[in-house]
Amino acid sequence: METKRERLPEYLKRGLVDTEKTRLVRHILKDNCLNTVCEAARCPNKGECYSKNTATFLIMGNECTRNCRFCNISCGKPQPLNSEEPQKVAQAVKKLGLKYVVITSVTRDDLPDGGAEHFANVIKEIRKYDEKIKIEVLTPDFKGNSNSIDTVISACPDVFNHNIETVPSLYEKARPQADYIRSLNFLKYVKEHSKILTKTGLMVGLGETKEELIQVFNDLVKIRCDIVTIGQYIAPTKSHLPVIKYYKPEEYDELSVIAKQIGIKHTFFSPLTRSSYKAYDVFNEE
Repeated sequence: METKRERLPEYLKRGLVDTEKTRLVRHILKDNCLNTVCEAARCPNKGECYSKNTATFLIMGNECTRNCRFCNISCGKPQPLNSEEPQKVAQAVKKLGLKYVVITSVTRDDLPDGGAEHFANVIKEIRKYDEKIKIEVLTPDFKGNSNSIDTVISACPDVFNHNIETVPSLYEKARPQADYIRSLNFLKYVKEHSKILTKTGLMVGLGETKEELIQVFNDLVKIRCDIVTIGQYIAPTKSHLPVIKYYKPEEYDELSVIAKQIGIKHTFFSPLTRSSYKAYDVFNEE
């Protein structure tokens, strides 16, 4: 029997934004043949971010080798890496005049290093343009390969983000090709082998309990994760996992208080928060 789907609450709705600035961002991205997670994942904050001359670059194509049931990015056979992509991202960053850049990717389990060297090359090309620019990477788990993690660490991003996404009990349903402990160990490794800020994000509304979220907070404190984001899961289509609950704004405030009491330094919890939403503002809280 299909789960009854609730209507999207008003506080989660965003109107279309079409301004000279948003058109400029789309034009620059199109000119450089670049993907953004804003478009691929149907992010509700796309208009706001574009209007502020910012976007989260999605590298290594738009076909993912994993099929997470919450994600709108398609699963399929990826194309070979584009060796010109690092330079194209750097050119777009320059044209947009960005001071803080977020780089993410599809999961590329087909590549021996999971695409780690490509991440590093993008960071290096951006820094050629501006060595003072702040760069955040949001990477897949590289299957837990420490050599791949080291490759990205060596490129010195300012923030190393890897998303936990959900509580352990929901992994089999939501992201069966991932592993909760592997993701925790990933973040732990970055913290133990660098001075880079670590960050992770979760969705709520998939059926997790408050007690399960608290356990995740405790796990993240143990591995000294610096920044945690939480936002509402919104089903991209009817074929994706249904929303079990829409959290009210005050519930995010309550969770933030709990997380900080447990020991998480920086929390950014709200209905429309996404991993890279207002990443510059979150970074400046540090």
